[in-house]
Amino acid sequence: MQIDGAATEATTLQLRVYNGDLKYYGNNVVASNIYDKWLRLNVIHSVGAGKVTIFIEYRYICAADPTDGFTLVPLTEENFKLQKPYNEPLDDRYSDKDGVRSFWIYNHDKPFKTDSTTRPRSEARITGHDYSSGIWQFEGYAFVPSGTSGVTIVQIHGAAEGATSLQLRMYDGDIKYYKYNVVATNLYDKWFRVNIIHNVDKGKIIVFIDGVKKFVVKDQGPGDLYFKFGVYAAPENSSNYMESRWKEIKLYKK
Repeated sequence: MQIDGAATEATTLQLRVYNGDLKYYGNNVVASNIYDKWLRLNVIHSVGAGKVTIFIEYRYICAADPTDGFTLVPLTEENFKLQKPYNEPLDDRYSDKDGVRSFWIYNHDKPFKTDSTTRPRSEARITGHDYSSGIWQFEGYAFVPSGTSGVTIVQIHGAAEGATSLQLRMYDGDIKYYKYNVVATNLYDKWFRVNIIHNVDKGKIIVFIDGVKKFVVKDQGPGDLYFKFGVYAAPENSSNYMESRWKEIKLYKK
């Protein structure tokens, strides 16, 4: 069975049978040894929470959610360090209203400090939870208005080589891994859920959009690692104005 329709894919859920086992798409095993028997299946879809829950024979099996098995890491406002062009007041590049953090910059803006040669940014860096081992997960809901392009909206800073292990950039409504692989398409002018899992010990990063696994990549090696979100102009092909909005930011670990 399946739930047809999604923000970025054809389906939100597919339950498939492989050699007598029921799987979530071709990945997680939901139930085993189901050949030649009747079974009761209940699927609950909470659209507002972005969660699908599965029951087999009245028994809770799983909530098809990337945060399953993770522990929530408490965050306070002190855990968000804001960065903006050094010569601009914070209120001219950032706002926090009704739970929505808005970040915006212009392509001609200055870097975040006078001696930096980096591109313009208005970002929040999650502090107090830098990591170098284990499994960590970032979650947030993002909104990017049409016209914003050539900009990183979320990243994992730190790597053995280079400055970052991951950048997710918006180009013409599509999210890309840096400027290369397309992760998700047609995301302008809508809220979408972003989950990034970084398994440092295995050197693997997994990206989920709206609860669907979209991209898996090897990381850039060990380092002092932390998450950032907002807008950071790409090295080239950036629009004049760049904006992203974020809400319900959470951090998890195993």
